[in-house]
Amino acid sequence: MVRSMTGYGKAEVELQHSKLTMEIKSLNSKQLDLNARIPYAFNEKELELRSLISKRLGRGKISVFINMENLGVASKQIVNTELAKHYYHQIKGLARELGNEHTQEILPAVLNIPDVIKGSVEEMDKEDMQKFLDMAMEAIKKIDAFRMHEGAVLEKDFRFRIANIMELLQQLDQFENVRVEKIKERIAQALSDHIDESKIDKNRLEQELIFYIEKLDVTEEKIRLNKHCQYFIETLDDNTNSKGKKLGFVLQEIGREVNTLGSKSNDSDMQRIVVQMKDELEKIKEQMLNIL
Repeated sequence: MVRSMTGYGKAEVELQHSKLTMEIKSLNSKQLDLNARIPYAFNEKELELRSLISKRLGRGKISVFINMENLGVASKQIVNTELAKHYYHQIKGLARELGNEHTQEILPAVLNIPDVIKGSVEEMDKEDMQKFLDMAMEAIKKIDAFRMHEGAVLEKDFRFRIANIMELLQQLDQFENVRVEKIKERIAQALSDHIDESKIDKNRLEQELIFYIEKLDVTEEKIRLNKHCQYFIETLDDNTNSKGKKLGFVLQEIGREVNTLGSKSNDSDMQRIVVQMKDELEKIKEQMLNIL
């Protein structure tokens, strides 16, 4: 089963005097791009948290938000006086420049600026630290389940479109033999329109026709395209957790054969089918970037 790189997971836990809420969001990315905002009290667990996320989620642009809410238990509040003074004087100077005389409103505004007032940092015991990690694992499991669900939807669409390409490939057969006859007739007509028939070397003409038609033969391309499509499905069926890059490589090979078919077909009916193949292929490529 394939996994999407898009996902969301949320978990909560109550500690002795506070409540933690963790949200994990992920988008597609070529590598692991992890941005985590962790409360200071749990900084010592940041590396362990990053390791858990890396092992379970693999890659993607992952954002981790952890909110720590006081449950009403009295705690000391610390005012960062230097930072408060800095903001106060800056805002007061700006107010004077703008002709605003209501400077009494500045201090309450300054006290609401992040990091000006902080609760005192309480040391977390082993039990709280374990609850933090358990909460993290729950959020990781939820986002992983979300990714699997999204991946299942994409996988169904991939199978559908690869089946369409293989069906279109079979439709080429009905036009291939007719195409050869059309080419022969077109060349013969062109020669008769411009060259006296008595001057045409029939044997040489036959040899050149055979050589030209062999260059337009698409048998090998059809065989390779069919094998690549089968390999794409086999890759979907294997038990590898991270297969997005491998599927992308197989898709490149499918695209290469489809393009060659288009350039060698030299027939409007066959080219119409090739265009339909390319349309299916582009729809797969759009979603492939989101596969883990």
